[in-house]
Amino acid sequence: MTVSVCVIAYNEEKALSGLLKDIFFQSYAKKSTELVFVDSASTDATKDIFSEFAREHRDEYLGISVLDNPRKIQSAGWNTAIMAAKGDVIIRLDAHASIPSDFVEKNAMLIEQGEYVCGGARPNNIDEPTPYREMLLAAESSMFGSSIASYRRKGGGKRYVDSLFHAAYRREVFAKVGGFDVSLGRTEDNELHYRIRQNGFRICQSDDIISYQNVRPDLPSMLAQKYGNGKWIGLTLGRCPACLSLFHFVPFCFVLAIVICAGLEAAALLTGLWFLSLPLCALSAAYGCADILMTVSAIITADKKSAYMLLLPFIFPLLHIVYGWGTVVGLVMLPGWKKSLDGSAQEEILSVRLAVSKGGRE
Repeated sequence: MTVSVCVIAYNEEKALSGLLKDIFFQSYAKKSTELVFVDSASTDATKDIFSEFAREHRDEYLGISVLDNPRKIQSAGWNTAIMAAKGDVIIRLDAHASIPSDFVEKNAMLIEQGEYVCGGARPNNIDEPTPYREMLLAAESSMFGSSIASYRRKGGGKRYVDSLFHAAYRREVFAKVGGFDVSLGRTEDNELHYRIRQNGFRICQSDDIISYQNVRPDLPSMLAQKYGNGKWIGLTLGRCPACLSLFHFVPFCFVLAIVICAGLEAAALLTGLWFLSLPLCALSAAYGCADILMTVSAIITADKKSAYMLLLPFIFPLLHIVYGWGTVVGLVMLPGWKKSLDGSAQEEILSVRLAVSKGGRE
């Protein structure tokens, strides 16, 4: 069985050396492994790093391709990789990832056992441990700070889920459902996996498989990520509402509750009707208790502890508000964004399906 390992990157020169080292030391046979690297118009040395690796190791692998994604967006990059891949199995890896040496082998083994889409847990880690980054890792690793998605944590054995990160796909899956919807930003995985399930395929998560995702290196970067995620939740509501769950809108509801309670508090001050302050008090008390409890839980479960952990009660609400505000912005943008769609995304989905059916681009 041949495997195509695909990596998409934009300005990832600092992260790539570790990931490429992980890829090189995979236990799966190199002569049965194709590598497909896609550079999304990086302005740093990302493409040079890909090209250098290809020059040094091309003869050791089934093949190594270094391709361009001038549109920059991740979904377009994945489509470029999928159309070029010739393996029986296609594995997607994020440039911020790290993988154990048996990652490809265990995915291939599960596919050989009859699965069509598979993967494992994808907890977070940090590439350069410092007390500050350990605090960010604790925030991102907490269900309160990130999400309840099953792929973020181990546990549960082998089971079937709605979505995965760093998944492996039989090429027949893309031949049937096509590629990624390039009209979407951060939610392209949700939409693709929804289509995969609608076409009768199951998505298998196994505790035998694990990969890791590096958290953002600082708080501003993490907040920017959360804002973008929230905005695309709002926009995706107009494209594929069925691929979202109610949990995606919890931060939005939190922001909405703050606005409503703040309005009632203002009315209480203007009218003297004290009971109008009760919703804000109730919200503050409930959230405050949850915030403290989840902070304590995050500190207890953290591998390394420092004084930075005392910032978590302030980091959590900041992440929630920024994410929720992003969803507000996305919903406001939604009508105009829907009008801008011209059908080209659906045409590309079909193009990927046809390319994969023919065995990959020459």
